[in-house]
Formats: sequence, structure tokens, C-alpha cells
Amino acid sequence: MESKVLSTGIHYSSLPENYIRPVSERPRLSEVISCHDIPVIDLGCTDRTKTIQLIHHACRTFGFFQVINHGISVESTDRMFKIAEEFFHLPLDEKLKFYSDDPSKTMRLSTSFNVKKETVHNWRDYLRLHCHPLDKFVHDWPSVPPSFKDVVSTYCQEVRQLGFRLLEAVSESLGLEGDHIEKMLGDQGQHMAINYYPPCPQPDLTYGLPAHTDPNTITILLQDQEVAGLQVLKDGQWIAVNPHPNAFVVNIGDQLQTWQRVRVRVDPSRVGGLTGSRLLNPNPDSLNKRVSFSNPNPRRVDLNGLAG
Repeated sequence: MESKVLSTGIHYSSLPENYIRPVSERPRLSEVISCHDIPVIDLGCTDRTKTIQLIHHACRTFGFFQVINHGISVESTDRMFKIAEEFFHLPLDEKLKFYSDDPSKTMRLSTSFNVKKETVHNWRDYLRLHCHPLDKFVHDWPSVPPSFKDVVSTYCQEVRQLGFRLLEAVSESLGLEGDHIEKMLGDQGQHMAINYYPPCPQPDLTYGLPAHTDPNTITILLQDQEVAGLQVLKDGQWIAVNPHPNAFVVNIGDQLQTWQRVRVRVDPSRVGGLTGSRLLNPNPDSLNKRVSFSNPNPRRVDLNGLAG
């Protein structure tokens, strides 16, 4: 019987048929280049003007940047990686208690993207959690491993504060008051996707996630430090985003781009199928954590009549 998820402990020697993309939709990995110039911005820099200028440039030219000295400790991110790994290595029967293919659920373990509608699946499992307001959602989260709720709720609160710092900086980079975007968007929803990418036997035939833009305001991504799975399309070229030590990847979402039109850039991203042999990773399981902020009422995104 076929499992509902990929994280079964089985190591696949070939790709199941329902994960194989048509030839025209395959990732063409030989054409992906490694990129070393995606901006890395030091939020601990004492020169605020310089920081704002760098964020302005990154938003205009990439729509992506990485941040270091962001105020979230290595201990906190290490705990988050550890608890995520423990969750995905739970016995299958235990994990499947959290499984759902209903996208309206505020907490669910699932696989691919939308298994009900897809004809070809993506090579990933994920645990999706709504995180704000925390006291509304945390009681529905998994209670295994035992420290899951404590570790993840602390991490979510830390990343939420980082998110508001980033929105303030983006606002200033657009020549606005620091609190302009926050006031404009109102109370921001927050959700987390903990993505698990098992070793992929044929990464040239599939994706962890295909090309997409994020429909929210801003996404803060904690990448596996050993695997460069994230790819960004810039000027027609797919480039691999090499993980930077102790950095978060920040992705400008569609809501900000819609509001600002051409003043910020949103480039598609994707996640390639991950394999140890290609990426020289002795432990090719990959985890990342995406924490996203979105306006629960997207019609409020635009104050200048652009959204209708």
C-alpha cells in the first residue's frame, strides 16, 4: 500500500512514476548556476543608512536577500532544526495522526503541494502551522516530540519580531515612515511550513517545489546549512542560493510587490530535488523552515487604489 507521505524511512532507488515531470517541465539542473552575490545584509551594522540602502538595492534587483546578526541565536535555530528532524523521524503511524489533505486546516502534515489537484507530485513532506495569534493555534500543534510546542512557539515569536524589523527596514528603504507598512497591513497573520526533502534518487526528473512566487507579504526562510536546494530565477537564469552561515533568507512576497508595483521585485523561486551525490552532502535529508507573514484581508494591501 502506498504511503501518504515520503518520510517513511524508505530510501528510494528510483523515482515513483507520479513524481516524474514531463520532459518540458524538468529542472535542467546542468543549467543552474551557483550564485555568490545574492545580498547578505548585516542587521547588526551600526550604520543604519547603509543597511537601508542595501535593503533598497536588494528589493529592487533581487526580491531576495539574506540577513545575518538578526538577533535570533544559533541555539534557537539549532533547537528548531533538531525538533523538526525528530518530528519527521517519528514512527509513521505517529506522524500520520497529523496528516490531512485539506488545505483549510490550520495544522496539518501533508506532502507535495495540493495532492487532491495535482497529476504530478513534488518531492517533499511538510508540516504547516498557523502561528498567530499563538494562543489560538498552539493547542492544536503536535505534542510529540514532547518539547515541540515549547521550541516551536519560542522560535515563532522570535521570527515574528524579526519580521517586523524587516518590514520597518523595507518601509524606510521605500522612503516611507518605518511603521508605514505595518500600519497599512494591520494585524499580520503568520504561518510556518517545516519542509522535509528526503534524498531524491533522480533529481533531474522532479522538484521539491516547482517555480512559484509567495502570495504573502514576506517570507523568512531558515535553510539547511549543508544543502543548496533553493533556486531563484533572475534575468532568465536559475541560480542556486548557497546557504550562508547563521543567515535567514528573506523573500519579498506578492502582496508588497502588488502594492509597490515596480518599486520592489518578486522573482520566482523553486526547490530542486535533493541528492547527496550531487550536492556532496553526506546526510542528504534536507529541512527548512519558512515563516510567512500575510495580510488576512488582501484587499487592504493597497492604499492607493491599485487592488480594487
